Amino acid sequence: MYKDRAYRSPAGLVGGVLLLGLSVWLGGDAVLSGQGRTPWLALASLLVAVPLVAAFSVRPAVFANDDRLRVRNPFRVIELPWASVASLRSGYTNEVIDEDGTKYQLWAIPVSLRGRKKAARHQAREAHRAAKGDGGGRTSPDGRPVRAETDQIMADLRELCEARAKAATSQGTPSVRWAWEIMGPAVAGAVLLLVLIAVG
Repeated sequence: MYKDRAYRSPAGLVGGVLLLGLSVWLGGDAVLSGQGRTPWLALASLLVAVPLVAAFSVRPAVFANDDRLRVRNPFRVIELPWASVASLRSGYTNEVIDEDGTKYQLWAIPVSLRGRKKAARHQAREAHRAAKGDGGGRTSPDGRPVRAETDQIMADLRELCEARAKAATSQGTPSVRWAWEIMGPAVAGAVLLLVLIAVG
């Protein structure tokens, strides 16, 4: 059994860190130097904004090992033993579907239409070279067809699922846990913000 392989969205991480930094900078300045109700409004806004920004950008991740797939989405953590996974599907979003037909979106592995177009152009160039007898038909360095990065990740997860689904350690049922550590502060901040606006 190897350690969990972790999959995240680099663009989401970078954007999230920048947004969090900007929020803390502006909100912190308002809390420290604001007058009247401004510090309280800023604090309430930070309590709402920071958990939500973190939830949708920094938090999402997918972890895979020999036994299970763990999906950390903005507000839930889903653990699926490989035996409980019916399929891993790619369309306009990447999803995992369990044996009961329940779908879980993989927030950390967003579909890249740009990446798919780039891979399709590469495949078309190689097919054209092959037709001309110019040494075409090449694949990626490991011998696999060139694909968009997220499509390749999904293909790897499918292979792992097929290889491990019948293993004794991969049996079990899916479990879902709500991320109260994200939802609690956001709800508290929203309530405080509504109260401050109401008492105006």
